[in-house]
Amino acid sequence: MRERFDVVIAGAGPAGAQCARDLAERNYEVLVLESEPEDGFPRQSNKSTAGTFMSAMTGFAIPDDVVMNYTDNVVLESPNDHYVRNQTGAVLEFAEFKQWLVSEGRDKGATYRFDSRVSAPIMENGEIVGVRYDGDEEVYADIVIDATGPAAPLAKELDVCNLQRNHQAIGVEYEFEGVEVDHDDYADLRDAMMLRLDHDLAPGGYSWIFHTGEDTAKVGLCYIQNGSHQKYAKDGMGIDDYLEYWLDSDPRFDDAERIEGTQAHRGSAHIQPPDSMSTDNFMAIGDTVPTVDPLWGEGIHKGMKSARAAAATADSALKPDEPDTSAENLSVYDQLWHSEVAPKHNARLMMTELLYLAPNERYDQLMDDLRSTGQDTLRQINGGDRRAIAKLTHLSDMPILVEYARRRLDI
Repeated sequence: MRERFDVVIAGAGPAGAQCARDLAERNYEVLVLESEPEDGFPRQSNKSTAGTFMSAMTGFAIPDDVVMNYTDNVVLESPNDHYVRNQTGAVLEFAEFKQWLVSEGRDKGATYRFDSRVSAPIMENGEIVGVRYDGDEEVYADIVIDATGPAAPLAKELDVCNLQRNHQAIGVEYEFEGVEVDHDDYADLRDAMMLRLDHDLAPGGYSWIFHTGEDTAKVGLCYIQNGSHQKYAKDGMGIDDYLEYWLDSDPRFDDAERIEGTQAHRGSAHIQPPDSMSTDNFMAIGDTVPTVDPLWGEGIHKGMKSARAAAATADSALKPDEPDTSAENLSVYDQLWHSEVAPKHNARLMMTELLYLAPNERYDQLMDDLRSTGQDTLRQINGGDRRAIAKLTHLSDMPILVEYARRRLDI
C-alpha cells in the first residue's frame, strides 16, 4: 500500500520545521524529509548568521536557551562613518535553534526522517501527489511543501520558482574571539549587530559583525553576483579572499582568532521577486520562494512567517469534509505572502538595487542623511515606503537612478 500523510515537507530548516510544528499542532499527519543525517544535524546547513529581532522571538516563542546574545542596537557603517539605531534583537545559536524546532515539531506529533534526500515529485494527471526520495522510496500526500531553499528540486520541476543566478547572494561567516568590539576608531559594537556598506570589502554587498558576548562575534560578508559586484570586484578574489582581506585590514581583528571547534557558515539566497509560490497540491516556502529580506538579508523571521502562512492555507484547504487543494484554493498562500510575510516587496527590492549601485562616498552621505531624518525614516524604508526612500534621494543621485532604470529595462 502507498504510504500517505496529510502533508509532506521537504527540508527541516527554519521554514520547513516551523511549518511542521504549526501543522502538527493542528493534528495533521506531517512528514518532514531532511537530506542531512540526524547525527550532527545541522552540520551541513549551519549557515545562518541567525540575527533576528524581538518580533520573531515573541511571535514564535523562541526560547532563551538558543540565544547567544541579546542586542540593543543595529549599527550601519560606511567606509568613514556610522549610524546607530536603537533596536533590540537576538543573535541565535543557529544549530541549536534548528534542533529546537525539530524537537518542538516531534513533540506535537510530526514525523521526521533524516538522511532522506527528496529527488523528484510524483505526478499523476499533471499534478503532484507525492515525492521520491533516497532513490526509489515514495511517499504520498494531499499537500507537498518544498522548503529546501535554493536547491528547490520540487519547485523547479513544477515551474513554480525561477531562481536566477544574477540575483544570487552568497555569504561566508566565522565565529571569532579576541574581537575588539569597542575600538576607539569605530562605533561601539557591544551588544550590537553591525552591517557595513563598503565595496572595498564586499563589492555589491555588505559585511557584518554580530556581537555574541564578551570579545566574541560572528564576522562575515556577502554579495550579490550581479553587475554591481562585477563593477567593484577585485580581479581573482573570491568571497573567502574578501573576508581575509577585511580581517587583515581592520584593526578590530588584530588579536582575533577563530573559535576552536566552530566551522565556517556558508550559504546562499536569492534576492529577487517571486514568480509564483503554489500550484495544485503544492506550496514553496522559505528561501525556495525566495523570502529573505532584500535589504539586510534577515531570513529567519521571513521564512518562519511564510511557513505559518502556508500552514494556515493548508489547514483551510484540508479542513472541509471535501478537502480542496487546487491551485486556486492554495493561491491564498500567495496572497498571504504578499500581504503578511513580505508586504511592499518590490519597493524594498528597488531600495536594495539602488543601495548596491551607490559608490562608497554615497554610503558616507547616507549615514549623515539617516541622522538628519530620524529613526522613523529607516523603519519606513524597511517597510518599503517609497516616500521615505525619496527623502534620502539627492540630485546627485541621478546617475544611480539612470543606471537602475537601464538595468530594469534590460530585464
